[in-house]
Amino acid sequence: MDVNERIKAVLADHAIVLFMKGTPQFPMCGFSSRAVQALQAAGADFHAVNVLADPEVRAALPHYANWPTFPQLFIQGELIGGCDIVEDLKVSGELARMAADVAGVQH
Repeated sequence: MDVNERIKAVLADHAIVLFMKGTPQFPMCGFSSRAVQALQAAGADFHAVNVLADPEVRAALPHYANWPTFPQLFIQGELIGGCDIVEDLKVSGELARMAADVAGVQH
């Protein structure tokens, strides 16, 4: 399976995916840490992918998503954006609504 197929498979298997540097427990950059905190505050049940542990995904995802930086948040396979967008959505309450909508779809 090539790297783009692996990315598609992760997005198909999980409703909310955060491609980040490090893990939610041990983020390896401030932007990834802030995105995790925003998702947790919004009550989102999300899957994290540590791009530092997978150089192929780290190299391919910016081209796949047409987004140059990490973290990258996807909801239901659609790129939402990076840290600043995630934080803005949290502040507006939209992130919690999106997470609740996804949770409702899954059950």
